Amino acid sequence: MKNYEEVVGIDVSKKTIDVKCHLAGKHHVFSNEYKGYLSMFKWVRKTTKGVQLFYCFENTGNYSLKLASYLTLKEVPYVEESPITIKRSSGLVREKSDKIDASMIARYAWLYREELEPSKLKDIAFQEMGRLLGLRDQLVRNRAGLIGTFKETQQLLKSSSKYVGCVLLKRSTDYLAKQIKAIEARLQELILENESYSKNFSLLQSMKGIGFVLACQLIYHTQIFSRFKTWRQFSSYCGLAPYEYSSGTSIHRRKKCHYLGDRKMKSLLSMASISAIQHDQELRLYYKSKVAEGKPKMIALNNVRNKLLARAFDVVKRGTPYVLLKQYAA
Repeated sequence: MKNYEEVVGIDVSKKTIDVKCHLAGKHHVFSNEYKGYLSMFKWVRKTTKGVQLFYCFENTGNYSLKLASYLTLKEVPYVEESPITIKRSSGLVREKSDKIDASMIARYAWLYREELEPSKLKDIAFQEMGRLLGLRDQLVRNRAGLIGTFKETQQLLKSSSKYVGCVLLKRSTDYLAKQIKAIEARLQELILENESYSKNFSLLQSMKGIGFVLACQLIYHTQIFSRFKTWRQFSSYCGLAPYEYSSGTSIHRRKKCHYLGDRKMKSLLSMASISAIQHDQELRLYYKSKVAEGKPKMIALNNVRNKLLARAFDVVKRGTPYVLLKQYAA
């Protein structure tokens, strides 16, 4: 975002947006709706006297989606940044308020304006995929909780089939299972409707260990493999890449993964790796060789997770399905 003379930082909440013009030093609050956006534009033009500027705000899910959609519609340049990136770049902050947050966002955007790239609104199908994946995760967690309660109740009662609580729990879990299947059916429709989604989905499922849910999640989180240039960058995003930890001559700890990462992707890749070790001869031998070298089993499993990611990025880049070479060995 070079050659801009001003930046407007916006702290987005459910009902309001706090707007701060960085160099002008002015702050104002507007409603987080269409009328509020119109008022914001008028106030910004008056405050900044028509200089070239861009907007910056945090990605807060549905709250910031309305603002991003409006700015895209008006062809106004903006940057939608990760909240933790802005927080970590702000140093020690003792006070918390929407006004202070807007100032932090504006300051961050101004300091890093030469490195920031303009954001683009995801297409409607991509947004729906994200919402459906999030809803599916929530329903799966709710169903798992109800199943646990149902099993505990069964252990307490001699005849649980007649107990109204067990009957209701069974009906609830069955209903949630139907809803999960309906979400998966809609996800399948979205994939088939889009040629790019469908092609990448087929390529990913050609690999052992990568099933329907993980393939959808990979397509969504990598933005059809355009968000990350290499699998190593995505591995770091998921929290799977080991980093060095040393200082001077006395501190030399072994490399380990950073605690910051996408826990959902990390969990899915762990399950995929366990499945791949059981069904993929190459990965099974690879895992056993790492354990034979003396590596702990969790580190060996992490190596398999990274191996899966490397394969996923390779098959998408080549545009051809994965082929298990061991089956053709003499």
